Amino acid sequence: MSAKEIVIQLATALFSSFDPEAANALLDPGYIQHNPAVPTGAAAIVGFVPALEQSGFQADTHRVIAEGNLVVLHSTFSNAQIIGAETVIAFEVFRVADGKVVEHWDNLQPAVPADQTANGNSMTDGAVEVVDLEKTAENKALVSDFMADVLYGAAPQKITEYISTESYTQHNPMVGNGLEGLGKALAAMAEAGQPMAYSETHLVVAEGNFVFAASEGTLGEAPTAFFDLFRVEDGKIVEHWDTLSTIPAEMAHENGKF
Repeated sequence: MSAKEIVIQLATALFSSFDPEAANALLDPGYIQHNPAVPTGAAAIVGFVPALEQSGFQADTHRVIAEGNLVVLHSTFSNAQIIGAETVIAFEVFRVADGKVVEHWDNLQPAVPADQTANGNSMTDGAVEVVDLEKTAENKALVSDFMADVLYGAAPQKITEYISTESYTQHNPMVGNGLEGLGKALAAMAEAGQPMAYSETHLVVAEGNFVFAASEGTLGEAPTAFFDLFRVEDGKIVEHWDTLSTIPAEMAHENGKF
């Protein structure tokens, strides 16, 4: 099986069929966990499966992106009070080795309904099809350069070289569509004393027209994890999804958020 197939089977066992035996067969016993609230090791997550089933937990995966041994799932979790809110938007990253899932990162954010967002979009709607596989390396380089120049501040004036000035669909609930919406949101955050700053990107996963990045930084003074997904079309970023969460000082393991 490919890494993508292994991860899809694991997600099904954990979140849909609630099958601890099937999940355990796909997990390395030394599974490295980065979710701050879950202890490390396969036994901890497998042991959580019955509680998920009893809670009525539901998972709906919208996008799957894979590069090498890394697989990214973009999902909505419903009836998810057991993990913090009724509806949660999740980015999860799984690392596969020797046919087993050996490591997991995620970033969860309570969902904001589409009729309450600044852009009128939901946090998960939009394009889902992976295309332009031959442009994977090119698109990954574009997004990496965008992050260096714009998000890290090396050359923010170059933003129009990366983001389409004609069509830029935003799914962050606090940000309007288009470059104008992004500029207004960043200015408003700074004025409110909550500037957003990226300090390090730990993972970048690209497949065709989608490029995912997992980064850390600050929102205001709070240590924050930024998981971003970009869609590229004709050499420009045309769509963006993300989740943000505060990085807690104490975790259920010693692996860190990243």
